[in-house]
Amino acid sequence: MKKIFVGNLSWKTSEEELKAHFQAYGEVVSAKIVTDKTTGRSKGFGFVEMAKEEDASNAIRELNGKPLLDRSLRLSLAQERDRTERREREPRGDSSYGNRSNYRSGPSRTFS
Repeated sequence: MKKIFVGNLSWKTSEEELKAHFQAYGEVVSAKIVTDKTTGRSKGFGFVEMAKEEDASNAIRELNGKPLLDRSLRLSLAQERDRTERREREPRGDSSYGNRSNYRSGPSRTFS
């Protein structure tokens, strides 16, 4: 099985529409649109898993840059990531945006 990254999806696209769009190129095992956990709204990308690697390659070649609903798709083979890899890159909430724990709330002090 091969997983395809599908970017630039319209927010209107359903998983059923995504699956149907790829079925012309071979057996689609699954189609998943990634959604925001709080709002449930599409993040504009997803994944299609196809049974055969050759079918996945054909789908990427034929559909990349072609429209689905009102957006041109951006397709590539999905890169498998180890869950620990994400944690090693940068822990969530550790950036200066949105997390003020890196700031002091007063003048810095020097102890002798």
